[in-house]
Amino acid sequence: MKAARYRIGLRVLLASVLAAPLVVAGAPGASAATNGFRGVNWADVRDNYVDGWVIPTGLTSSDSYSTVKTKADGIIAGFQSLLGANTVRLPINPQSVNSTWWAAYKGAVDSALAHGMKVILSYWEADTHKDGLVDDSAAWNTMWDTVTSDYGGNGSVYFEPMNEPFGYSLSSWVSLCSGWLSRHSGIPRGRVLISGTGYNDNVTGVGASSALSGTLLSLHFYGFWASDTTRAAWTTNLSNRLGSYSGRTIIDEAGSPMTTGLNYVGGQNQDGNVFTSYFAATTDLARARQMGIVYWPGLRGGDTYSITRQSGSGLAVNNASGVTQLRWGWGL
Repeated sequence: MKAARYRIGLRVLLASVLAAPLVVAGAPGASAATNGFRGVNWADVRDNYVDGWVIPTGLTSSDSYSTVKTKADGIIAGFQSLLGANTVRLPINPQSVNSTWWAAYKGAVDSALAHGMKVILSYWEADTHKDGLVDDSAAWNTMWDTVTSDYGGNGSVYFEPMNEPFGYSLSSWVSLCSGWLSRHSGIPRGRVLISGTGYNDNVTGVGASSALSGTLLSLHFYGFWASDTTRAAWTTNLSNRLGSYSGRTIIDEAGSPMTTGLNYVGGQNQDGNVFTSYFAATTDLARARQMGIVYWPGLRGGDTYSITRQSGSGLAVNNASGVTQLRWGWGL
C-alpha cells in the first residue's frame, strides 16, 4: 500500500460499510484456484499514482530498453531467488504507454517473461485526479490498444483494466469493464483481472455479474483498514469481502510493515498485534482457499512495507519472518 493512501483509510472503511455490494443469491462461485500467482508488486518510489511516466524503483527516465532490461534482470531474479515469486505486477498509465517511455519500459515486462514469470499490467490514474475514475477515456483506450497489441499474444501476461475504481458504482464499473472486454475480445477472459469495487476491497458484486463471467477478480486487503488484533477477526473481515468468489480471486495487493522489526511467525504469538494477526489471517486464508497473493510491495524505495530493498544489482530481504509467512500463504 502506498504511503499516500494511509490518508484514505477511513474512507475505505466507510465505503466498505456503506457501499459494499451484496452477493446475488444463488450466484455460482468459481471452483478453480488462483494460487499459481505467487507475486509481488514492483512500484514507483513516488507511488504509482503519478502525473507523468510511471517508473518502478531502480529504473530512471533516461534508461534505454537494454538498460531497463538489464536492471530488471537483477530485480526479477531477486524476487525469484529470495522470495520464490513467479508473478510481478507492474503499473501502467497513458502517459507512460502513449509516449517514448513505453519502448524502454517494455524491458521490464520482457525481463520478467524471459525469467518465466507471469506479468500483471494494471492501469493507475494520475495523482492530480485520484478520483477513482478513468482520467481520459480516449487515452486509456489508446493505451490498452497498444498494450494488448504488444502482449495479447503472450499467455503469461494478464491485464487489469483499472486499479481501485472507487469512483464508480457497481453498475457503472461493470459497464466499463464490459466495454473493455468487448473492445479486447481477442484476450481470453481468464487473463483479465477485474478489480473489486471501492478500493478493490470487495469482489462480491463483480463476481456475481454475468457480464464479467470467466474473468479473474482482484482484491486489495490491508491491516490499517481495521484495528483488530486477532486472526479470527481478520479472517472474518477478509471472508466477507470475498463471498463465494475465492476461486476466481487474486489478492493482488496485501502487505504489512517489513522494516519495523515485527515477527510474523509464531502461531499464537501472531495474535495481539494488528499487523501480525492481519498478515497471518490473510496468508492462512489464502493458503487454505488456494488463492494467489501479489504482495505490496515487493520493491518500492522508501516504503516500510517493502519486503525487499535494492542491494547492488540485486535485492536483499527486509524481514525474513515476513518472507516465511508470505511463502506460507503462497503454499510453499
